[in-house]
Amino acid sequence: MRALLLWMARNRWLREHLPRLWFAKRAVRRFMPGEDLESAITAAVGFQVEGLATLFTHLGENLEAIGDADEVAAHYDRVLDEIATRKLDGEVSVKLTQLGYDLDVDRTLEHCRELAGRAAADGKMFWIDMEGSAYTEGTVAFYERLKATHPNTGLCLQAYLRRTAADIQRLLPLDPAIRLVKGAYAETAAVAYQSRHDVDANYLALSVAMLEAMRAGTKVRIGLGTHDIGLIDQVAQHATALGLPKTSFEVQMLYGIRMDQQRRLAREGFLVRDLIAYGEAWYPWYMRRLAERPANVLFALRQVIG
Repeated sequence: MRALLLWMARNRWLREHLPRLWFAKRAVRRFMPGEDLESAITAAVGFQVEGLATLFTHLGENLEAIGDADEVAAHYDRVLDEIATRKLDGEVSVKLTQLGYDLDVDRTLEHCRELAGRAAADGKMFWIDMEGSAYTEGTVAFYERLKATHPNTGLCLQAYLRRTAADIQRLLPLDPAIRLVKGAYAETAAVAYQSRHDVDANYLALSVAMLEAMRAGTKVRIGLGTHDIGLIDQVAQHATALGLPKTSFEVQMLYGIRMDQQRRLAREGFLVRDLIAYGEAWYPWYMRRLAERPANVLFALRQVIG
């Protein structure tokens, strides 16, 4: 099922045609409040009342024209304006390819510096998302360049990649902010762990490594980008054993997924941030979300027939 869903995410014909169908649009409602920014902001306002912070991402990737990156950057600038105006505990996360990375790395860096500076003015973090393994080294190196001038930047890393342990050790001297996810792209066994057990074990080991670095004095912000409550509990237990508080890490879950657990964790004193994705280019992102946990397919079907 996972392999099929990832194939569907990459298929150009399906990407162009499936999102137009009514049942596909209805199914995706489980994972996003709407396609426009106002829908995302409205959801965030409601979450804030419940003690949930937010992380906004406008869906899209792999631009074909560099001029489109200017429009994307301008959109994220509007998002930051809305966050400030509504006084939201909100941050933004961008894909580098959505800002023209494939076409002009320096121009992408300029956009990111401007957005990170705008976020810093309001005391906010600016996040870089991670894409497929072909982009990993370039993205890590890009983050190092951006972090040197803008300390308020964070990076997403993927626990299923074999190289991630080394990447964390590489970045710890920079006092990084790291959002750790399991990973949702089709990768070979040479670069990524294939079994759920191995991915989960590496996720826990990477999380503990960051907690230990924190206890040793490193300034690292840890975001647990997972819906796996068992893993979150294990990380929390390790934090307690190290003498660290619940607030030593932040739980980051997707809109619409395990909302009962998001609210419970917030009530219990954990830092919880809901990732709100929106935009018309939702198809490949949506299929990868289903592939992360194929059981979500059943929930999507219920959305269609419910």
